[in-house]
Amino acid sequence: MKKITLLCFSVFVALILTCCKSEKTNNDAIVAPEGMNVLELSKYGKPFAIFVPDTTRAKLEITQQSYGALDIKVGKNFAVSINEQAADVALHKSDITGDEVNKLKSFIVDEANAILWESEVTQPEFHFILNQKVGTNDYSFEEIKNSDTETFGKEAIQKMFDSCKNIQEIKKETKS
Repeated sequence: MKKITLLCFSVFVALILTCCKSEKTNNDAIVAPEGMNVLELSKYGKPFAIFVPDTTRAKLEITQQSYGALDIKVGKNFAVSINEQAADVALHKSDITGDEVNKLKSFIVDEANAILWESEVTQPEFHFILNQKVGTNDYSFEEIKNSDTETFGKEAIQKMFDSCKNIQEIKKETKS
């Protein structure tokens, strides 16, 4: 009898908590690829989640820049900058193609809203720019460039590019 009472009480409490919640997110439905975690960015004003490398193995740093970008770093091989406007991909492509110092080797991805390319000054380096629309807002994503460290390798850039390409919108559902 005590078990039935406890079970009924537990179900009642769960129902009360569920019903009283005025808004919830669909974050529970987002499943990260193996070795990655879901990072919800709504508390930073971004209505989406992004996949980041396992943060139990490397330090997660999130920085809101004064110029509006949100930078996400995990360890030494994941560093993405998110801007709240679309980048001019065609202009970037033109600049990359015409760069006499950092010579273009090839475009690995060449789409209307995204480019991922290999270039070389003294050694091969990889970069990307990607535009995504979430709801009514446009965002651009790119790797964080740091002149104090080596550039990211192809595998790291591909992981960042895939992560940005597969962001998941977080829709808030309000109780009617």
